[in-house]
Amino acid sequence: MKIQGIILILWFTILGVATAQVETNKEGSKYKFEPVKTYETSIVKNQGRTGTCWSFSTLSFLESELLRNGKNIDLSEMWIVRCAYIEKAINYVRMRGIANFDEGAEFHDIPAIARKYGLVPEAVYTGLKNGETTYNHKEMVGMLKAALKTLIEAETLSENWQTAVTAMIDAYLGVAPSNFNYDGKNYSPASFYTFTGLKLDEYVFVTSFTHHPQYSSFAIEVPDNWSMQSAYNVSLDELTELAKNTLKNMQSFAWASDVSEKGFSFSNGLGIVPVHDSLVKQIGKDNKFYNSAGAERESTAFEKPMPEKPIDAAMRQAAFDMQSTTDDHGMHAVGLYKDQNGTQYFKIKNSWGTSNYTQGYLFVSENYFKYKTICIMVHKDALSKDLKSKLNIR
Repeated sequence: MKIQGIILILWFTILGVATAQVETNKEGSKYKFEPVKTYETSIVKNQGRTGTCWSFSTLSFLESELLRNGKNIDLSEMWIVRCAYIEKAINYVRMRGIANFDEGAEFHDIPAIARKYGLVPEAVYTGLKNGETTYNHKEMVGMLKAALKTLIEAETLSENWQTAVTAMIDAYLGVAPSNFNYDGKNYSPASFYTFTGLKLDEYVFVTSFTHHPQYSSFAIEVPDNWSMQSAYNVSLDELTELAKNTLKNMQSFAWASDVSEKGFSFSNGLGIVPVHDSLVKQIGKDNKFYNSAGAERESTAFEKPMPEKPIDAAMRQAAFDMQSTTDDHGMHAVGLYKDQNGTQYFKIKNSWGTSNYTQGYLFVSENYFKYKTICIMVHKDALSKDLKSKLNIR
């Protein structure tokens, strides 16, 4: 029994070493990232030339939640996008054009859409038609905006305008399935949502700004928050600890952030806040997608750890008020790591494909998270008892 025990200990030691593989951000980099906590997630996808990161990141998070509960389901991002366009169009017309209608949205739109329209698997609804292999919604959005402009300028509307708008969306993305087969069983979108077991009322949205009272909830003032739903407001330290503790407790979270900073580079697999902006050289012209086809960043800060700016709540708020922090992108935090100096990083799953060294992932420093986070989406069980009490969450 003693010998077997020793062998068992050695086996788990070897297994632990193999699991705790040190990673880096790019070829030749001196960064050494060691996992504190990480776990399985679904495959990296590509949102293409669309502003639909909010759907890709949230469904990636929910797919991880399903994996955590023993279910491996590939959910359709474009099903959510399709239904959201319908809801955004209705809202836009009712508001007579005094609202946002575009490709973006927020994490909280997914629970609202799922409750009303249900969910479907990727295999049933891809959002691609006629041999298309990548997403590009430019033409569709242009057509929709023109149609909605006509509607808001009309004196009265016909009973059929919502049907007409829905038909236009379906012409581009595909007609909604009323019933479909999945693993030998027949479902509707509503019954498939029930089948997943997801309880989306149990997820909360948390942020940290000083222009609203702490422990209140408010609608974050960003254009993509078209439905003006609210997030809970906590201190910056509480937001950061919530994010880290969520990952330590084997749960991931969806992360909305500004990614236009020079220190954010998908191609270099890193998001940092260099102590001096001059350390990073921007090459080329930015585009709205900030991926490898846009502006590149070049810096020795992407090759070896360097000091970062210390971030506090005042700096964070000032950046938001001056519009240097904007709601650019939604991603999925899937792991907590530390570098060779003990600095902590979040491993982030993106939706820009797998063209970078880290195969679609990047490492974001704790300071970058503090500085540029718009909000996070977590299961309410990730909140401490103290934070639940402060926010009046049961």
